[in-house]
Amino acid sequence: MRHRTIATLLALAALALIVAGCGSSGGSGSSSGESTSAGGEDSSSLTKADLIKQGDAICKQGNEDVEGEANEFAKENGIDVNKPSTSDQEEVVSQVIGPAIMRQAEKIGELGAPSGEEEEVEAIVAAVEAGVPNYIDKQLSSAWGAGERLYRGGPWQPGTPSQGYQLPFTPAELFRTALAAINAELKANTPLANKTAFAKMGADAQDAYLRELEAGGKDLGGVPSNVFFSALWESTVEGFFSDPVYGGNRDMAAWRMIGFPGAYASYYDLVDQHGVKVDRAPTSLSEDVHGQVHVHPAIPARLP
Repeated sequence: MRHRTIATLLALAALALIVAGCGSSGGSGSSSGESTSAGGEDSSSLTKADLIKQGDAICKQGNEDVEGEANEFAKENGIDVNKPSTSDQEEVVSQVIGPAIMRQAEKIGELGAPSGEEEEVEAIVAAVEAGVPNYIDKQLSSAWGAGERLYRGGPWQPGTPSQGYQLPFTPAELFRTALAAINAELKANTPLANKTAFAKMGADAQDAYLRELEAGGKDLGGVPSNVFFSALWESTVEGFFSDPVYGGNRDMAAWRMIGFPGAYASYYDLVDQHGVKVDRAPTSLSEDVHGQVHVHPAIPARLP
């Protein structure tokens, strides 16, 4: 299970790397020790270094706990930890890993935001609370992430923009390969990173590095940086705005934000009205008559 299900969690490092460097700096800090938290003194005294240190400790402990929980879940449900099926992996992600990530996000959110970093932290917490990491993880661990409908026979040569995707990587392989290359680059003594993890860079340096990825020209283990940036950006937007049935947009928060009504079956009562504001609570494809949204454990959000 460690090599597959926990690897699925590591694929989620698209956000762990880009957002928080979660659990990666040794976890020497304490979530309730040296620095302030939501329950302590004014969070304006919290520095970015404090947040990273305490958040890293929370994530490190959470990652250790979730591995044990995943293995226990597998044992209780008769899952072969050496050869789990795709549906088994998806069930573990849905029932164990997803909730664990939410608990970590809530604890980190309680730490507060460093002075001058409020908007950045709020955006990160909002994305996690909306289920964006869960959405990305579900997609990468699904048949789509495994490239079920991708042509995999080669030859692999650069194509024109009109020819679309031309790489040998499945979506999951693309994320894992690019993230490993990014980690390696940021550990090197480069002028930009100077052996500094992304989460520990200043805001300007972070923006500069992301712009480098977006601009292209950087080789991430065979993945063009602009291709990875585009895939990460698209997946993040999809996770925030897609129907909750796919694992993101929890509580339809994004739809409420933009005033989108969702998947109503009929607008018969409004068909002859024009210029009228549709002021309804949004509804999901998977919502029952009691308003409960049922996330499908295996449904892919898109096909190649």
